[in-house]
Amino acid sequence: MKLFIKTSLIAASAALIFTGCAPVQGPGAEGQTMTNAQKGALLGAAIGALAGGVTKGHHKGKRAAIGAAAGAAIGGLVGYSMDKQAKEVAHSLHTNVSDSPDAELDRSKDIIITKNDKYVKITFRDKMMFPTDSAQLTPSARQKINSLIPVLKQYPQTIIQIVGHTDSRGTWEYNKNLSDKRASVVGNILYNSALPNQIFAKGCSFNKPLVPNNSPANMALNRRVEIYLYPNQESVTDPCR
Repeated sequence: MKLFIKTSLIAASAALIFTGCAPVQGPGAEGQTMTNAQKGALLGAAIGALAGGVTKGHHKGKRAAIGAAAGAAIGGLVGYSMDKQAKEVAHSLHTNVSDSPDAELDRSKDIIITKNDKYVKITFRDKMMFPTDSAQLTPSARQKINSLIPVLKQYPQTIIQIVGHTDSRGTWEYNKNLSDKRASVVGNILYNSALPNQIFAKGCSFNKPLVPNNSPANMALNRRVEIYLYPNQESVTDPCR
């Protein structure tokens, strides 16, 4: 019972610290936010310190400090790996990583790369990926997907999830089948390249639009393929919700 209480306290405290991270403020810091490495280090330090502090025996303070240092190092490495991977992916696709929450609404870009605390996401616009009502990749799209492979091979621990999205024209079942096929086509290219990563593909039909499907321009935004790069199993989310 004591172990359960202590473990719960560690998790709760760590979650509180993690969700409390805010944009960096101060002179010259406008627009800056914590990197994944900084957030990972903060969370790792919190967990390490708490874990060290609740163990039995003497010198709890010393053990808490050691635990904090070790936890910060581990958490920082995970965050650093995500930041580094995002930049390398962006470089391979000749674009940049965006920190804007509205990045996917930019109609001028065919490829958008974003990241948060749990994953790196690559969004490909449908117009550069597939002909209308087709799951056959364009030559340009195939080239873009292949350019990711050398980068992904450097991160064998990354879990890769490919997700297809459609607009709302047609039935849900028809669009589910189309979105499944499109995600699978991209997933098979990565899988057949002998990547050691876990690779999953899923279609969401029109369950998760970026904007209302009330105009051709909005429908074009909603038709997309996303590639999620997760650092671990705990970070995996349901992309259709």
